[in-house]
Amino acid sequence: MRRLLVLIGRDYSALADYISSEEYHQHNPEAADGLDGFGAAVAKWASEGKELLYRTVHHLVGQGNFVLTVSEGEFGVPVAYWDLWRLKDGRIVEHWDAIQPIPEATPHGNGVF
Repeated sequence: MRRLLVLIGRDYSALADYISSEEYHQHNPEAADGLDGFGAAVAKWASEGKELLYRTVHHLVGQGNFVLTVSEGEFGVPVAYWDLWRLKDGRIVEHWDAIQPIPEATPHGNGVF
């Protein structure tokens, strides 16, 4: 699946195949709209030691023109990524995310996923 190459394989050259740069609205407060805004944010995060790394997509849920991915990776520390994507004409036009550090232990033992 080529789409997983973008998240897990970090093949950002493929982003233009899936994101409408002209319409791409970003709701992460650290990233600007459009592909250039995303690229600048990724570069800034990398300079701060927070490489955007997805290892596993645990859940993928779609309804209407929205897709939610729940993934595991690293962002300086092990994290859970919750990404909500809005699509239009088969391309991503809007994105929201929440990045949660994964604790080493939990009081219930269930884990994050």
